[in-house]
Amino acid sequence: MNSALDGVHRAGIPGVYAEVRDTDGTWRGASGVADVRTGRPVSPQMRHRVGSITKTFTAAAVMQQAEQGRIRLDAPIGDYLPELVPGERGRKITVRMLLNNTSGLPDYIPYAFPSLQRNSPASLDDNRFRQFTPAELIEMGVTAPPASEPGAPVGVYSNTNWLLLGRLLERVTGTTAEKYITRNVIERAGLRHTEFPTGPRINGPHARMYESLHGLIDPPRDYSVYNMSWTWTGAALVSTMEDLNRFYAKLLDGEIVSRSSLAQMQRTVPVIALDGSVIEYGLGLHKVVIPGCGTFWGHDGTVWGAGTMSLTRADGKRQMSVAVNLQRWNERDSSGQPQRHPIDDALETLYQQAMCGNSNARAENASLATALAP
Repeated sequence: MNSALDGVHRAGIPGVYAEVRDTDGTWRGASGVADVRTGRPVSPQMRHRVGSITKTFTAAAVMQQAEQGRIRLDAPIGDYLPELVPGERGRKITVRMLLNNTSGLPDYIPYAFPSLQRNSPASLDDNRFRQFTPAELIEMGVTAPPASEPGAPVGVYSNTNWLLLGRLLERVTGTTAEKYITRNVIERAGLRHTEFPTGPRINGPHARMYESLHGLIDPPRDYSVYNMSWTWTGAALVSTMEDLNRFYAKLLDGEIVSRSSLAQMQRTVPVIALDGSVIEYGLGLHKVVIPGCGTFWGHDGTVWGAGTMSLTRADGKRQMSVAVNLQRWNERDSSGQPQRHPIDDALETLYQQAMCGNSNARAENASLATALAP
């Protein structure tokens, strides 16, 4: 495992750190630097912006409210939030469609960061300290051209869904989504280093987080200080690899939501991820099948400069959480497609060794080396 971590660092990631658990115990390792200027090393215990892994926490909170009868998964979102999703759309899109990304609502990110549509990184700097409201971001997604019809057989991954779910939680609980998720998901799982940020800085030891934006930012720029209101209940959480493994172990063991709720979360549909690949997506959970190794559940996440992957085998006996502090390292070819990079190969080797104990197995439904759904 140490050599696989070193391989990721040598391939071009400044810093990578991980925790792997199996029936024989827990392994933690790190390779590279948290700061390319000072050479400060990374360590396995560092906090990290875990991006869309936040979605599993949000989904678990929604399922808890469904268990208590306050949310009906197959009810129209317009029943709860008519001012945010008005008219026919609000009557057609259900809570379940938000959870499994089949609502047809497009992602708001291209509109919140408009320079991305011009292949420019300017919006990343413009928005560094901007305070977005969920309502304005949701409006960007709801008023944009639809990605598909509600309930289409193949979903389209969209962060707009997850801000609506955050507002739904607030509507039915009478408290902020951050407080509800903290009290009923984070604290129930016994996590000590996981929180929604209250400002642009990360509390506690952490690495700087470098964004390349497919070569448009050269050298990559540090975005570890950032106002995360742009992603809220979709991808704002800060956590550690130890906490992520603990969370998914508790979730898959039926300690965060009921067994029947978990079964619904594991009912998958095909979803087109932001990178164009098709993934198997449940209610806030990814399914990854590795022949000869097993079926894994979890999520990955990316925000500016930070990437994370956390997967747990269905039987709970093997877990992997990995963090890297560089994102979008692949330059694009003439057609605009990201090109394969040695980092992808090195990460694939690391993931396979972490999950299977060898480098021979191959993921059946997606490359683990690329972000499944930022």
